[in-house]
Amino acid sequence: MKQGRSWKRSGLWLALSTSLTGIATAQETPGALKEAVVTTPISKNLHYYFPPEKVVKRTLDADVCIYGGTSCGIIAAVQLSRLGRKVVLIEPSAHLGGMTTGGLSNTDIGNKAAIGGLSREFYHRVGQKYWEEEEWRFEPHIASEVYADMLKETTVTVYPKEYLHGVHKQGNRITSLSTESGLTVQAHCFIDATYEGDLMARAKVRSFVGRESNTVYGETLNGVQVRDKHQFDTAVDPYVREGDPASGLLPTINATPAAPNGTGDKRIQAYNFRLCMATAAENRLPFPKPTGYDPAQYTLLARYLATGWNQVFQKFDPIKNLKTDTNNHGGLSTDFIGQNYAWPEADYRTREKIFQAHVVYQQGWAWFLANDPAVPEAIRTKMNTFGLCRDEFPETEGWSPQLYVREARRMVSDYVMTEANCRGTRTAEDSVGLAAYTMDSHNCQRFARDGRVWNEGDVQVGGMPPYPISYRAIVPKTAECANLFVPVCLAASHIAYGSIRMEPVFMILGQSAALAADIALTDNIAVQEVDYQKLRARLEAAHQILEWKKP
Repeated sequence: MKQGRSWKRSGLWLALSTSLTGIATAQETPGALKEAVVTTPISKNLHYYFPPEKVVKRTLDADVCIYGGTSCGIIAAVQLSRLGRKVVLIEPSAHLGGMTTGGLSNTDIGNKAAIGGLSREFYHRVGQKYWEEEEWRFEPHIASEVYADMLKETTVTVYPKEYLHGVHKQGNRITSLSTESGLTVQAHCFIDATYEGDLMARAKVRSFVGRESNTVYGETLNGVQVRDKHQFDTAVDPYVREGDPASGLLPTINATPAAPNGTGDKRIQAYNFRLCMATAAENRLPFPKPTGYDPAQYTLLARYLATGWNQVFQKFDPIKNLKTDTNNHGGLSTDFIGQNYAWPEADYRTREKIFQAHVVYQQGWAWFLANDPAVPEAIRTKMNTFGLCRDEFPETEGWSPQLYVREARRMVSDYVMTEANCRGTRTAEDSVGLAAYTMDSHNCQRFARDGRVWNEGDVQVGGMPPYPISYRAIVPKTAECANLFVPVCLAASHIAYGSIRMEPVFMILGQSAALAADIALTDNIAVQEVDYQKLRARLEAAHQILEWKKP
């Protein structure tokens, strides 16, 4: 790619996809997870946290500072730059594009007709890379190329591997943020586009981690949920020595049975990596056996397979060019259930330990299925027809550097999206975009009861039409912060967030936040004071879809 004139800065970060060459750059105890074993990753670049090599004090000024180089953050930056605003985009970690470039390639859509604006433009531009009108099942490096193209058309400056150190406020307004490397960004408006809501938290905006009880918002699907999906279909013994409770439980299984359905707690749905696998022999890398591999982690899987369970390959979803987007499926799969509880509010070093524990677990899962004699031969044989891709994530030896943080903090604001919004019994009148996906939560814990193992937390309830997301759900309460947007960790209950938390929707909300920010800057007002009718006109002009009308 030819380097654009506005991108002439030295030092492209090593772990970012090679497709981004030419873009301007600048340089609590985890729940059930025991102290993570310090491991050697398959690549020196396979990390969440890169401590600064040196601290260099410098200050930047911008109209808008966006913290989080996710799809939401990139789309917001592109929109603001197209409006002539000076934008600084800061990404903690070395990966740009979040899950959209991180392996979530079989896009969770809900309903394509609900997707407009720059979000739809992105999928159109991906399609053009394949000589098609649109594409929703793409290779990760193609998504990276599209974001690179979009950013190179702007004057946005991207700063990767910049971890938030502090937020400075005067009254209820953020004046600047600083990073561990010594970078300070002064801006008039800020957007928190991270999956964790770190800027929101540093700005002392109220948020919630975990699952509300059903009674908090009058819901039916929140809190503890022992249900029939992604459950152990047959009884599997949970004990180290089968039939012997005195021998203790296998890893990741809680001794305490689940509370009654609907009970609130601090648990969050499981994380994993969305693996991009190759089926073409010339493009396959063998699954690595990770340092720190513990066979005991897979005893439960071996027992489950011994019952005759054979649905290992149900979510090896095909994408372009003989590749897959591989996701969790069934009672035991790629999700590292219960091992992420500390992530949302943890410091960076603790997150790095949790990240590496997930790497080891999931690499071990793949290696086990491909190599361990406890696995039925037919499954081992089929598993070995897959491998990591030689031509994806080359800086990390074919492994995605983006952990799938499905849920972390969620803001509590003047309008909280709930199950009633998803079901259409309550409608937000200040729509900034539509959500359309099933109410979807992955499992949150694994427990023993009646001599067998159970999963808890999975919910999959759909069948409702697309529904509007409130503007008030992406801005804090005025008293807490008057110049911040939170379009990813927006105000939503656990179960409503499970429907909203899709990459196309995050893009939609990023663009809507950007258009609202432009109005707030022009009128010199708090983000909560933006006139909705003025914003709505801007959103409609930008081809955002705000109401659902049956085709």
